Amino acid sequence: MDAFFASVEQRDRPELRGVPVIVGGSPERRGVVSTCSYEARKFGVHSAMPSATARRLCPQGVFIEPDHRRYVAESRCIMEIFNEITPLIEQVSIDEAYLDVTENSFGWSSATRIARYIRHEIFNRTGLTASAGVSYNKFLSKIASDFQKPDGLTVIPPEKALDFLDDLPIEKFHGLGKVAAQKLRSMNIRSGADLRKLDMPVLKKLFGKSGVWFYSVVRGVDDRPVEPCSDPKSISREMTFDTDLTDEREMRIILRTLARKVFRRAVRHGVVGRTANLKVKFSDFKTVTRSAGNDNVISSGEELGELAVTLLRRTDAGKNPVRLLGVGLSSLQPSDLPQMEQLKLPLPE
Repeated sequence: MDAFFASVEQRDRPELRGVPVIVGGSPERRGVVSTCSYEARKFGVHSAMPSATARRLCPQGVFIEPDHRRYVAESRCIMEIFNEITPLIEQVSIDEAYLDVTENSFGWSSATRIARYIRHEIFNRTGLTASAGVSYNKFLSKIASDFQKPDGLTVIPPEKALDFLDDLPIEKFHGLGKVAAQKLRSMNIRSGADLRKLDMPVLKKLFGKSGVWFYSVVRGVDDRPVEPCSDPKSISREMTFDTDLTDEREMRIILRTLARKVFRRAVRHGVVGRTANLKVKFSDFKTVTRSAGNDNVISSGEELGELAVTLLRRTDAGKNPVRLLGVGLSSLQPSDLPQMEQLKLPLPE
């Protein structure tokens, strides 16, 4: 989908059309941008940017708190369209999915025709625009979907894949982060053609296991299947604070609260985990993570909270002001636990 949250807001509030819309937390409360309209992107605003920074870049921007219930409802409508075409759907976010349309309910042999139909149906049913990428594997389809946003359709047939990749700027390679792209730029690797000149040992030395991945995809090779209903690899919750925290007791209370929410979400998903994860972002935006594994599964939100508190002691929280805290559960496996958790009283501080 194109600037999904912002597009929903602009659709429902005509006065916002053509206006730079920034969906996220308030700049006054140290919020973060979830997404923004294309009008705001022209000013350099992007997702995950602090809202205060977004306001400096785009002072005329209209800030809107996210309304996730509305966005989820729209997402379900879009996924229903996909389900009418194929059961092979791998939803990767609220507004993005891979579809394998080799076999489809229409019996059409053209994936491009199906993509046009999907975009048409999305607009008819929701009033929102979507961009689609069509190719013979997931990597190329993902790149193609971003190539002509917004409201675009890009097709990369097998015989044109290498030419397309050769011309692609290194920053456009899906999975290649900013730091890696800068590293390659410093080596005068600026395009897919340049990247393809590097042999496997060099790429493995530069990027470790990811080097094998880049070696394959720059040659148009990606054998990953579309995996419907893939289970989550981890479950987490985090909280950004209006004012930096320095009180360790307050941090412990928040961690235990987050842990209970994480565990309840895990129960709803029918999974349990063996590894507790902690995320701490300090006032200078330095982020640290800590993990602790269990031989047995973590059996309650209370237990997960205690592990998170223990991990907190392995950080500089309390010495340095904390901007964000997060708790996660990983090493997941199916659970036979009932669909609720009994809290124990009195609640720990």
